Amino acid sequence: MARKISTADGRDALAAVTAARDAEVTPPRTELATAVRYLLQLLAEKAPGNTVEVRVPPFGAVQVVEGPRHTRGTPPNVVETDAPTWIALATGAESWADALGAGRILASGTRADLAPLLPLRP
Repeated sequence: MARKISTADGRDALAAVTAARDAEVTPPRTELATAVRYLLQLLAEKAPGNTVEVRVPPFGAVQVVEGPRHTRGTPPNVVETDAPTWIALATGAESWADALGAGRILASGTRADLAPLLPLRP
């Protein structure tokens, strides 16, 4: 992630995405992207490391969690989900177990359980 998103910009984007969800409309793509990247940024700050790659295509990906560093190819520990699910997980609107059980999270590897790190409480 190249540019750090300010707390104000991140919270504004989250508020816009939440308002759109509550109104049952599609949020603006720029707000959705900012909200996703801000929450990924918070996760990276909370659990720095390079053991698990968290992907929210097409908006962003981060490597988190201390442990063995991965440098080439597909990492052994990967979590991938869509933007609405990531936002729900990161904000506590949905539990890891519920999203995983519903098939909205693809998680592989022995360290790919982010439940202890969520929600982020931005």
